Amino acid sequence: MTQAPDLVLSNGTVHTPAGPANIDVAVRDGKIIGLGSYPDAARRIDCTGLDILPGVIDSQVHFREPGLEHKEDLESGSRAAVMGGITAVFEMPNTNPNTDSLMRVHDKLTRAHHRMWCDHAFYVGATAANAPDLAELERIPGTAGVKIFMGASTGSLLVAEDAELARVLASGTRRVAIHAEDEARMNARKDFRVEGDPSSHPVWRDDESAMLATRRILKLAREARRPIHILHVTTPAELEEIAKHRDVATCEVTPQHLTLAAEDAYPRLGTYAQMNPPIRSRAHVEGLWHWVGQGIGDVIGSDHAPHTMEEKAKPYPASPSGMPGVQTLLPLMLDHVLNGRMTLARLIDMTSAGVQRIFGLQAKGRIAMGYDADFTVVDLKSRFTITDDWLQSRCGWSPYTGMELKGRVVGTIVRGHQAMWEAELGERAVGEPLRFAGAL
Repeated sequence: MTQAPDLVLSNGTVHTPAGPANIDVAVRDGKIIGLGSYPDAARRIDCTGLDILPGVIDSQVHFREPGLEHKEDLESGSRAAVMGGITAVFEMPNTNPNTDSLMRVHDKLTRAHHRMWCDHAFYVGATAANAPDLAELERIPGTAGVKIFMGASTGSLLVAEDAELARVLASGTRRVAIHAEDEARMNARKDFRVEGDPSSHPVWRDDESAMLATRRILKLAREARRPIHILHVTTPAELEEIAKHRDVATCEVTPQHLTLAAEDAYPRLGTYAQMNPPIRSRAHVEGLWHWVGQGIGDVIGSDHAPHTMEEKAKPYPASPSGMPGVQTLLPLMLDHVLNGRMTLARLIDMTSAGVQRIFGLQAKGRIAMGYDADFTVVDLKSRFTITDDWLQSRCGWSPYTGMELKGRVVGTIVRGHQAMWEAELGERAVGEPLRFAGAL
């Protein structure tokens, strides 16, 4: 190392690719320049008693800008992210207008620059009309790739038919993100919705709606020789099926589907528990954990999808689907780690190294020389209660308010900038576009 670091994180337990170590991390110009002992630095953060994780990446958020800023915007959503220890996000395309063209991707990148508190990338929404252009659109710098909605959810993006899906998969090479619910089956089952009863939501959008779509997209992906990433998997049967197709498919599980069970969630939360795909039974929760323990489930994404309290108060099924979650992703998962559901190493892989590996992220996802200086600092010995005044999302609510959790997020450092420390935001937002292999 030829130059002195401008920042050193000292006295903490650093989670490197080789495992945890009691060493310093040296940073200069936003990059990690060394691991070891560094007594001299322009600035030092004492992490005694704390664990320093690679910066946590949330690879599925809906920040609602443009067009739906009354629910959330890029600034407020990313502020919630860093308050919860998230250093980077992939943002979804079902805004108004949809993010489905070069101009609209550039518009989001312009809106985000140094207004978002964390680093970021934006998905391009697939449509029947833009399918021929997707090979070029997925290569725009700052683009996370292509997103397909096989079943209707919030917004108007939908590619439901096999022929259209095949055209989308034939255009491009990067991994495609999939919302896998079968539109035809859900349309046929609309009468299963019970007015005023959100617990009928998983009866309408049932297991088979998810499984049909997952089987279809796995078959199409194999035929197209195109890698896919199936989002927010809710049924154990889907994970078992995905396990047979690991050469073409990766998948995501969410904290809410690993935490909330229908038997409690709908009576307690009503429409605030409504999301797509739905919160399902306690048996589903246990089944998902079984397959996570088998190594199935590559990443944990929040599917942060805020709506206002006024909107969620509408009687089911007029109420919109979705719940906030970017700020609570890591607190919930730390609690699961400390309750023995998974190891910290597995959590790190699913929230940093795994995201980097699956999506070809450049210089992110691990604490190693030459990588970006992104760190999530946590106290594994503390307890923490989620309160309304801690929440930063514009929607102003969480299904987890009042929960006492083991572990606490202490700090969020983005490329050497202190974005949050002890529940206080940094001086300014410094978010930059993420870089990917395969992009221009």
